[in-house]
Amino acid sequence: MSTDKTTWTAVDTYALSHSHPPSRPNATTLAQTLDSSRAAGLPDIAASRAQAKFLALFLRATATTHALELGTLGGFTAIVLASENPQLHVTTVEISPEHAEVAKRNIAAAGLEGRIEVILGAGVDVIASVKREVEEGKRPKFGFVFIDADKENNWNYFDVAADITKSKGVVVVDNVVRGGRVADETVTDSRILGARKVIENVGKDARVDSVVLQTVGEKGYDGWLWAVVN
Repeated sequence: MSTDKTTWTAVDTYALSHSHPPSRPNATTLAQTLDSSRAAGLPDIAASRAQAKFLALFLRATATTHALELGTLGGFTAIVLASENPQLHVTTVEISPEHAEVAKRNIAAAGLEGRIEVILGAGVDVIASVKREVEEGKRPKFGFVFIDADKENNWNYFDVAADITKSKGVVVVDNVVRGGRVADETVTDSRILGARKVIENVGKDARVDSVVLQTVGEKGYDGWLWAVVN
């Protein structure tokens, strides 16, 4: 069998039919969230179903209680995380008013308004405000931060995230491999340059230890950066 997106999608579909079948308590909610987002015309750029489930299981294994997400879109990832972890509170940031409204509707339909907070605004401004609230004791430090917003600001987000994540907590930056183009030093695409900047800066950052993992699946070939805060 060839190793391309068709194969990767088939494997995801097969595996998820067993690891997350329709009998799972949140399966219908997650399917409705994706359907609602598509119907609203949102781009298909959320974390894949398998990746979102992986993150949710990681948060369960680490007993994480507070997570921050940059890039809400239709709320799919936040809903997966919260619905799989009853102890979890998710703060998620979205710059688009239209996307934020879709997310809020999806979150309400999932019955998770009490545990998913959607903040509307530019990520760089909101995360700076969140940092002030953490420093003032108005918010606890986060156990997990998921950066999946405008790629040009990857490093700006990470730089703040590392300061508001507790020791042994994890910061993840999505979409840093970009189909392998991150290794091409001749690229001029600002999104790839943003991926290169965060990888290179994080590698020199004494606050964390990091690794880049390449991934394949129904969303194609990409990867994410994982960093543990010291």
